[in-house]
Amino acid sequence: MIESNAVPLELRWRGEPLHQVLAAAAPALVPAVLAQVIAELPAYAELPEEELRGDITRIIERGMAMVGRMLRNGGAPDPKSLTDLREDILHRAEEGVPIEAVLNAHNVGVRVAWEHFSAQARPEDMHALVGVVDLVLRYLREITSVASSVYFQERDTFLADAHAAKQDLLAALLTGGDSIDAAARLGIRLAGSYAVLDVEIAAHPDESAPGTNADVARWRKLRRFRAELERRSPQPLLSRLNKHGGVVLLARDDAADPDRRVHDLVLAAGAAAGADVTVGAVSASVPGIPEAARTAHELRRLAVAGRPPGVYTLDELALDYQLTRPGPARDVLVGKLRAIEDEPDLLETLRTHLGTGLNRRRTARRLHVHPNTVDYRMRKVAELTGLNPADPTDAAHLRAALIARTLH
Repeated sequence: MIESNAVPLELRWRGEPLHQVLAAAAPALVPAVLAQVIAELPAYAELPEEELRGDITRIIERGMAMVGRMLRNGGAPDPKSLTDLREDILHRAEEGVPIEAVLNAHNVGVRVAWEHFSAQARPEDMHALVGVVDLVLRYLREITSVASSVYFQERDTFLADAHAAKQDLLAALLTGGDSIDAAARLGIRLAGSYAVLDVEIAAHPDESAPGTNADVARWRKLRRFRAELERRSPQPLLSRLNKHGGVVLLARDDAADPDRRVHDLVLAAGAAAGADVTVGAVSASVPGIPEAARTAHELRRLAVAGRPPGVYTLDELALDYQLTRPGPARDVLVGKLRAIEDEPDLLETLRTHLGTGLNRRRTARRLHVHPNTVDYRMRKVAELTGLNPADPTDAAHLRAALIARTLH
C-alpha cells in the first residue's frame, strides 16, 4: 500500500490546481472512458446495460475522484477510496470478470484522461503532465495490488467451495447418501454409471534421490497424476487421493469400449506421474457404488500382492478374489503357511519364485540373492510346510495359500 506521508504535488493547469481541473473535466471524461472500455474489452461489453450505466460508471467516477484526492494530498490514496476500490473489484471477481479485464479497464481510463489533457496541453502545461506521471504509476500500482489480492482471495474461496462440493458428492456416492442433492450443489448431473477405482501409486525415483525433499517429490507426483485425470475426464473429477493413492470415481461415457478407456486413462495418468500405478476397477450404477468401492479395494490389494502394475477388474482376478472369501476353505489354505508366517524371507522368496514360474535364476535376480539361496529357502519351505514348491500339485496349493493369505 502507498505511504500516506507524502506532501501535496501542487501541480497546476493553466494556473488552476490540477485536481480541480480534473474534477471539472470528469462529467465529459466519464462517458468517454466508459465508451472506450466497452469498445476495447469484450468482458465489459457483455455486461448488462444497467450495470454499465450504474456500477461501472460509478467506478469510473470514483477512480477519477481518487486520482483527484491523490493530486491534492500528494499521491497518497485515502482509506475510503481503497475500501471502495476493493469492494468494486470484488464484485467483478464474483461476476467472473477476468482480472486482466479489470486491470485493462483502469489502464484505459488513465489513457483516455491522459489523451484528453495532452491534446490540449500548452508549453506551460508540460510541467504538470510530467509531474503527474509518477502519480499515475502509483495509482496503477495500487489498482494492481488490490486487484491481485482480491482475485487471489476469491479464487481461494471458490476453489475451497468447489473442493468441498466435490468431496460431499464423493462421500454421498461412497456411502449411499443423497448424491442427487450433492450433485445439484456442484452443478452437475450424475452419470448413469461410474468406474470405481482404488489406486496405489508407487514411489517416484525423485522420492529417494539424495538431497531431494521426498515430501515435495510425492506431492508433485500426485499433482501430475490428478491433473492428467482431470484433463481427460468429461465431468469434474471425484477423487480422494493422498501421496500414495486413494479412491477415484470416473463417469463412464458412451464410448464403444469404456473399460479400455478407463485402462488407457489410468496408464496415461501414471505416465504423467512418472510412477507405477496399480488399480482395482469395478463399474457400478450409483446405488452399487458403495459395494463396488469395497470390491475395488480388495482387487487392488490382491494385485499389489502378486501382479505387475496395471488396471485389474474382477474378470482378471476372479480366482484370486474367490480364494480370499471368508470361510472354512480359506482358513485351511491360510493354515498351510502357518509354519512360515514368521519367516518373511521365506514368504517373499516363495511368492517371487512362484511368480517367475519356478525359475531359480530369475527369482535370484529379482531378490538380489544367489540361486543357491533360492534353492535353500525352497527346501526350507518344503520342510516346514510339508508342501514342495517343485511339485506341481503342491505348488498349486502354495499359490492358493499365498492368495488367500493376502486379505486374511
